[in-house]
Order: sequence, then structure tokens, then C-alpha cells
Amino acid sequence: MPSLRTLRCFVAVARQGSFAAGAAEVALTQAAVSLQMRNLEVELKRTLFDRGGQGGRSAQLNAAGQALLPWAERMLALDAQLHEELRDAAQRADPMQGAYRVGAVVSAVAPLAHAVVALKQAHAGLELKLVSAKSGELAAQVQAGQLDAAVLVRGPGRIAPGLAWIPLYEEALVLLAPADAARQSPARLLSRSPFLRFDRSERTGVLVEQALRRLGYPKRQEFLELNSIEALAELVRQRVGVALLPLLRKAGWEQDPALRVLPLPGLPLRRSLGLLCRRSVRGPLTDAIVKQFGSHL
Repeated sequence: MPSLRTLRCFVAVARQGSFAAGAAEVALTQAAVSLQMRNLEVELKRTLFDRGGQGGRSAQLNAAGQALLPWAERMLALDAQLHEELRDAAQRADPMQGAYRVGAVVSAVAPLAHAVVALKQAHAGLELKLVSAKSGELAAQVQAGQLDAAVLVRGPGRIAPGLAWIPLYEEALVLLAPADAARQSPARLLSRSPFLRFDRSERTGVLVEQALRRLGYPKRQEFLELNSIEALAELVRQRVGVALLPLLRKAGWEQDPALRVLPLPGLPLRRSLGLLCRRSVRGPLTDAIVKQFGSHL
């Protein structure tokens, strides 16, 4: 029988219509998803997709795939139901004990780690595990039931059915420049300085790209692209270039003698961070995590 992981990939590809988009939904590489679909076809001894459209990039279900899809969706729904029933039974016995997996983006790991330690010290029967990943990966893991909750950057669009969003805080997008940079406007500095870009495949990177488009800089001097906010800030300290970044809480950039923080006039762009959780597990423990997290911001 196909694994639940394989069935999640199959349903994602069927829903999105391509291996690339399906891979993004389940937070895997396109190669990994393509391999799983090939293995599924071998196991079932039948082809499930028509791969000819759009230069071979599309993955439309054929008749066999269409027949398999309702069964796969029922299997995943049953797994989610059984998981929720097990969780409900454990929480009815004692909502502050048992296993609970929670994730966070890198910039939110520290306050969440403090929250986890405080709760574990207060409740001996509570087994809290903390993981870190990108926002998109965390959202996919919460939706798949691999995580109970995660602190992440909110993406565009509505929250998926069955999930709940608890807002925590916001961070304004600013231009970070070396302290000795010329006293110029953000627009002037961006047009004349090497630009250090945050990973455009992440939600924060999408926000940065929106700011660049609104600022209208077709000829940016892009120097490199990293997925670490602190690493980019350190390069700015070393006078490598400038960067558009969210103003991290407790980062201390405004008091750093090597940095200059410039707001973006007329561009009130902010990234919103919150706790994404499954509605079925939201309860006293989720509320306790949110409260403890807030006390360590």
C-alpha cells in the first residue's frame, strides 16, 4: 500500500497540476516528488499522469489517476481524523501533558525556545519538541499534521481550512546600511550601493521584492542572495552593501554603531508573524505557548 507521504504528494500534484507546484505545497523538491510519483506508478502498475502538456512540465491526471484521487483523499482524511481523535483523548485526560511538536522560523526560535523551556519546567508530563524551518515548509508540516503549530511569517491569501492563525507581532521593512554610508535617501542608497538580497523564494523575500518593485529600481546592483537575515546584517556591518530587511525585535540594529536603519517613506510594508495551528489542537496548551512566547519578545 502507498505510504501516506506518497499519497500527500499525489494529491498535491493532482490539485496543483504540476510536479513543481505540488512539490511547493508539500515542501519537497520537484525531483523528490517526481520520484515518488514514478514509484507510485510502478507499485500500482499503471500510469497516473499525462505528462505531455506545457513542454512536459504539467502533470494532469489520466483516467487511472482520476480513479485513484478520491481514494487517496479518503485515506488522508481518515489519517487526519484518527490523529485528531487520539490528540483529543489525550488532551481530555490532561491538556498540559503529552507530546506536542512546534516549529518556528529562525528569527522567532529564541523566544519560542524560552517558552518551551518554561512550559516543560512547569509541567513534567509535557513533551515539547521544537524545530526550525522556512515559513512555507512549516505551514506545509502543520497542514500535514507533522507539526501541531508553528510561528511563521504569514503568506498571501486565506488560511487553509482546518487551520487557525493567531497573530503575534509585526516587523516593518527597513533599509539597513553601513553607519558611514552617505546621508542619502533610501532610494539613492539602493540605486548606488551593492544590494544584498534576502532569499526571494521565502515569504520575507517576496515582501522585499514587492518593496523593490514599488520603489522602482530596474537597475539594482545585486551582489548576492542569502536566506539568513542576521548574515545579511553582518555583511552590511562589514560595509559590503545595503539590504532591505524586516526590523527584527531585539536585534538592536538601531543602537549598533556600525549600522544605520532607514525607514521607507510611503512604503508601510510589514511582515506579520503569528502562530499557525490546527483547529483540532487549539486549546489550553496552545494558549499557554502563545502567552509564554509573548512574555519573551
